[in-house]
Amino acid sequence: MTQSDTTNPAARYSDRRKMAIFAVMAFGQFMALLDIQIVAASLGSIQAGLSAGPDEIAWVQTAYLMAEIVMIPLAAFLSQAISTRWLFTASAALFTVASLMCGLAWDINSMIAFRALQGFVGGAMIPTVFATGYMIFEGPKRAMVPAILGVVSTLAPTLGPSVGGWITDVADWRWIFFINLVPGLGIAAILPFIGKVDEAQPAMLKQIDWLHVASLAIFLGGLQFVLEEGPRHEWFTDVGIQSAAWLSFVGAVVFFERSFFSKMPVLKLTPFRHPTFTLACVLNLVIGLGLYGATYLMPVFLGRVRGFSSLQIGGTVFVAGLTMALAAPIAARLSTRVDNRYVLGAGLSIFALGLWLISHLTAQWGFAELFIPQCVRGFAILLCIVPSVGMAMGGVAPSELRYASGLFNLMRNLGGAFGIAVINTLLGDFTRLHVLKLSEAMGHTPDHAKSVFAGLSAFVSEFTPDPGHATELAQSFMARMVGREALTLAFDDVFRLMALCFVLALVIVPFCKPPPANAPPVSEH
Repeated sequence: MTQSDTTNPAARYSDRRKMAIFAVMAFGQFMALLDIQIVAASLGSIQAGLSAGPDEIAWVQTAYLMAEIVMIPLAAFLSQAISTRWLFTASAALFTVASLMCGLAWDINSMIAFRALQGFVGGAMIPTVFATGYMIFEGPKRAMVPAILGVVSTLAPTLGPSVGGWITDVADWRWIFFINLVPGLGIAAILPFIGKVDEAQPAMLKQIDWLHVASLAIFLGGLQFVLEEGPRHEWFTDVGIQSAAWLSFVGAVVFFERSFFSKMPVLKLTPFRHPTFTLACVLNLVIGLGLYGATYLMPVFLGRVRGFSSLQIGGTVFVAGLTMALAAPIAARLSTRVDNRYVLGAGLSIFALGLWLISHLTAQWGFAELFIPQCVRGFAILLCIVPSVGMAMGGVAPSELRYASGLFNLMRNLGGAFGIAVINTLLGDFTRLHVLKLSEAMGHTPDHAKSVFAGLSAFVSEFTPDPGHATELAQSFMARMVGREALTLAFDDVFRLMALCFVLALVIVPFCKPPPANAPPVSEH
């Protein structure tokens, strides 16, 4: 038996067995990513079911993301200590238990606690499958890894609102958690018997740097809290946000100190020595902003401006997910036959075009008007994800694959968290600005404004005999119309800014040197 076979038992397996391992793990990753956004279109139903307040219900999403973003980089260390097979099995089993408890939650506090547990244990499945794919496959078969995982990484969060909205409409919101039980148990039962991916090194657990673990959790957890809660609490005017930001800063200082000087760091930053990996991570931040930002914005627009139900929202945004699945084989083929920089440049450009098309929203847009822009955006995101994964992971040494995978996936999640935080802030600021502009415009054309108001008053007076009440209702309708139009214009502004981010990201692409096609694994020395 060679040394390679000892460190990588899967090297001896048949292609069919390798594919089985990879498929089971990819499905687990899909499940964990789906649950990020599966509650997005159902928060109203969950809020009513648990008698929660508007600020409390937001934590159903925040708790999951905070816990998940801490586990993603930790997974590299744990997969070495207890082996990839048993980490993934434990993650799937505990994720299933946490999903069951979420479905059985009796109040908002229990829901938040179980969602945090669900995000933390599920987070281990996300980066582990990336590293495993690059460990067990070589040559042309390795090229399919970024394509398959690119589809999973983009399709799962995009379909989340659709799946959650549909389940909530036809059954009950608790079933968006119960649907994880059968597949979760299946993964936990099958994976241990398929075969080992690597050998465990339990001695690492005795040498673990707990200060490094704690600083990582405080750094990333605090940062996620600030990004999630900042827009709702006027950022640093709130004492809680200030405290979290300070703790995150202190955690970051300790984390980086331990990363460089600890004898057994839980997260190694050595992959950043490779310039292409570093640039790919920067691009992944932008991709995360676009992927999660657009996935977040569409349900918000359809719910707040159009008044769509959960099922209607799901049916409308489903188009982007379907296009992603159709684009996967095209992205995979192009990434193996064309310089990845060209594919990535095309993907960023087309995604920017899709965002620009959506930036012409009106308050009447629905499924038909959003169809083409969503198809363009859905097709483009795979042209961004697949080559960026290949460039990031293709030039990394086998011993660094786990850490590179964790860091790369962390960048995309941080991009999404940062993007959504900025989006929420800008959406509020732009809405207030457009309300002022519309009010000024009505002041410049008072005759037209009076005519519209008179028409509203006449319409309302048909339903109420009291003239005073009719005037109040007309004023309320007028205010709602102005608010709706201002909010729609704010959505347009945000989509245009997101498109600009993707255009600016094109500057980085020429400096990314992809590894040669079908290149052998990078040497450890």
